[in-house]
Amino acid sequence: MFEITVVTGNVNKAKEVASFFEGIASVGHEKIELLEIKGDDVEKIAREKAICAYSILKKPLIVDDTGFYIKALNGFPGAYAAYVLDTIGMNGILRLMEEKDDRSAYFETAVAYADESGVFVFKGRVDGQVTLSPRGEMGFGYDPVFEVGNRTFAEIEISEKSIISHRGCALSGFKEWFLKNRA
Repeated sequence: MFEITVVTGNVNKAKEVASFFEGIASVGHEKIELLEIKGDDVEKIAREKAICAYSILKKPLIVDDTGFYIKALNGFPGAYAAYVLDTIGMNGILRLMEEKDDRSAYFETAVAYADESGVFVFKGRVDGQVTLSPRGEMGFGYDPVFEVGNRTFAEIEISEKSIISHRGCALSGFKEWFLKNRA
């Protein structure tokens, strides 16, 4: 069985990845401080994080970067989603969205895999909308205010969310590639 290390400070992300590779690869988790470039392109950010993480750990790993893009806010917070969540939170986003008719938004994730042969990036996107108020008890981050269909990500079990989410889409592409090229 192959081993992949998920490099993240978010245990929930590591759990999502582990569920994708159950029976195929052993998934470990490490939290290390990585230099994160600033920019608008989640693919470029994930690639640079993977290079940095691999230079430290020297073993197969994945990192990701996610952006949250709200149409009525001209794509804000975009690739700065984590920083915005830490500073103004979900309620700050909801305040910015007050009286906005267009509540469409999307998440985009870039998953970067690094091993001795290089870095490979896989992207996933899911479209939805920003709710009027938080709903649901599960999930993390913006999950309570991001609705797909009639449910927020925080109202969806992690096993289902890991399949339909932006991260799930990126991980599906990665898994397909991994099974063809590494397993």
